[in-house]
Amino acid sequence: MIAHTDIDSFENLVVVVKHIAQSGNERFFRMDVKPDYGDTPENWEDRLEASFY
Repeated sequence: MIAHTDIDSFENLVVVVKHIAQSGNERFFRMDVKPDYGDTPENWEDRLEASFY
């Protein structure tokens, strides 16, 4: 989220995380803070983790 300040929703964040994972440049995914978007679901950690792998 820090590197991509143009993200304006949780669903857009999921798309960016998928692209990063597919690029092969990142091997690990770590979540420190709950995304502060109006559409962030209760299972946000599971959704982001699943989109990375």
